Amino acid sequence: MYPILLEIGGITVYSYGFMLALGIGISLILIMRKARKEGIDEEAVLDLTIITVLSGLIGARLFYVFFYDWEYYRFNLLQIFDLRNEGLVWYGAFIMGTAAALLYVRIKRLSFWRMFDLFAPYLALGYAFGRIGCFLNGCCFGTPTDLPWGVVFPGLDPVPRHPAQLYSALLSLGLCAFLLWLYPRRRFDGQVFLAYVIGYALLRFGVEFVRENLIIWNGFTIAQVIAAGILVVAGVIYWRRSQSALGSGDIGGD
Repeated sequence: MYPILLEIGGITVYSYGFMLALGIGISLILIMRKARKEGIDEEAVLDLTIITVLSGLIGARLFYVFFYDWEYYRFNLLQIFDLRNEGLVWYGAFIMGTAAALLYVRIKRLSFWRMFDLFAPYLALGYAFGRIGCFLNGCCFGTPTDLPWGVVFPGLDPVPRHPAQLYSALLSLGLCAFLLWLYPRRRFDGQVFLAYVIGYALLRFGVEFVRENLIIWNGFTIAQVIAAGILVVAGVIYWRRSQSALGSGDIGGD
């Protein structure tokens, strides 16, 4: 693994942070290009990106601290603010990032569904970059495996393990490609974003079977329990919005 990509003078570039920043940067460039093509206010897109990313990072950290390792952090409060190592959870980023974004679009009187349809494919793309960063960092590793592509993670044990991070990255890239295909064919506002949420919940639920994690209920991890809940909620919203669009004849798309 390569948790540290390079050191220049007194500056250390960590692989996870670098890949996360790279994913955000590339996604932002692509979002801005798409917004320009769609005639969506680019300044609003940039503001929304900044708000969502910052809120998402805070939410991701707090979710990890309180749900995964509170027994440690309760006695090391200052370590909560140290983001150099593992300790970010996507669900926390999703919850707080979405809440902040919803507040922003309401204040600006923008369409939440239209804006998040725009963002959805690139959320999947950014996530893929983040998971590659996890692989380089050596965190979020998988369970032991005899498969030929098993990876031994230095500093852990000599046992080959599933590269669960790369599974997640590849599946998320596939989800990104599907959402890009769906975007010009969407039939109602919110379809692409809801498809992203449903797709992510499914891929996360599946990958958790080969990822080391906390078992909390009948053999399922906390991530799988949350994924199942999100899948049900997003599925219901998707069905209701699709039925509403069909009933009103309000069909979106290019």
